[in-house]
Amino acid sequence: MAAVTAQSPTSMSRAKEWSPEAEEAWRFQVAGYRDELDYKNNKKISMVDRWPHNGYVKKLQRKDGCWYYYSKGRELLDKDIPKCKLYVY
Repeated sequence: MAAVTAQSPTSMSRAKEWSPEAEEAWRFQVAGYRDELDYKNNKKISMVDRWPHNGYVKKLQRKDGCWYYYSKGRELLDKDIPKCKLYVY
């Protein structure tokens, strides 16, 4: 397994509406990570477990070792959209 190189984001914005990118970011942020790159860096893995039909993240391991399991559908609620951070590298 190849480790992903550590990068810092150049900017951050908040999601204004639901999108697949916001959904993706939200799942990582609920588990305690900035985004997929941060997760892969911390866990020293190359792939994330995803649902085959839509590509959404299926499960993530938190930093304390517990797991988050996500449903096949939308997890990011309308009330939580402004809390979701979108990073640019």
